[in-house]
Amino acid sequence: MGKKGILSVFKNKKPIIAMVHLKGESPEEIFERAKKEISIYEENGVDGIMLENYYGNYYDLERILEYVSKINLSIPYGVNCLNVDTMGFELATKYNANYVQVDSVVGHVKPRDEATLEEFFKLHRSKCPAYLIGGVRFKYQPMLSENTIEEDLKIGMTRCDAIAVTQNATGEETSMEKIELFRNNLGDFPLVVAAGVTLENVGKQLEIGDLVIVGSYFKDNFKDFGEVSPNHVKIFMDEIKKIREEL
Repeated sequence: MGKKGILSVFKNKKPIIAMVHLKGESPEEIFERAKKEISIYEENGVDGIMLENYYGNYYDLERILEYVSKINLSIPYGVNCLNVDTMGFELATKYNANYVQVDSVVGHVKPRDEATLEEFFKLHRSKCPAYLIGGVRFKYQPMLSENTIEEDLKIGMTRCDAIAVTQNATGEETSMEKIELFRNNLGDFPLVVAAGVTLENVGKQLEIGDLVIVGSYFKDNFKDFGEVSPNHVKIFMDEIKKIREEL
């Protein structure tokens, strides 16, 4: 992907990445729903998508990635293969994804295993051209580090191209205190707010963060298990246009 950094893959500043959660009762329903969601996001001006096996399984994830890789999508796409990070790198490479997300790049293993984790990222990043978004103190991840958060953020910057910050759960607002703590330690290193982004808080979050990942807010019930609402996406992206003009 070159040396310009992850932000270079997006057309607009302060890009918005929309989550595709792969919800459905059967492989075919999952696939058709995902295609519909991708169309909604593309048509309403979202800057990129993230394909994730949040509800579906690995085979559902690979199927939609293969589809996306062939349709000449006008926006960049990425992948997060939950719980088995190796396969996220493999899928990103195979299907030419622009970025891959790993929910934790430091601190979720015992201190004795950090050296192994270091080599894991060196190995897979040497083979995968996609940019890496990596979580630190991320939702649902074990926190086994004996380092301070400042120390772990410093390590995290050596292992990925952007650091992702969340609170404790999907849909839970990420506190400004935590976002500011991350920014103060990252300097100008790319910072992604990756959970709990809403129409009401996105403006103040983008004043500090460089990009955001949105899932629940785009659903008709503002919950991760809802249906993607074209109206919610349009209203949100219309607000983003205004925010960009002011930044």
